[in-house]
Amino acid sequence: MYKKIKKKLVLVAGILFIILGLVGLVLPFLQGFLFLAIGVILLSLHSPKIRAWTDTHTVKYPKIHATIQKVEKWIVGIVGEL
Repeated sequence: MYKKIKKKLVLVAGILFIILGLVGLVLPFLQGFLFLAIGVILLSLHSPKIRAWTDTHTVKYPKIHATIQKVEKWIVGIVGEL
């Protein structure tokens, strides 16, 4: 039960970050790209399809791919395994 709640909270947080990122692309005082990146990473913890998409699109850029892997490990350390 606790795992289902945690998974839903990560999904909701990921969607909220995506929405904030989209708003941030329009408004100058929000960092839209940062919120979008956090949202995609949170959603990649929830969905294997999004994780595969991020892997295929960032593997061309090793530094970005390594950074995303580090951030995912850090978030899993905080949130726990889903």
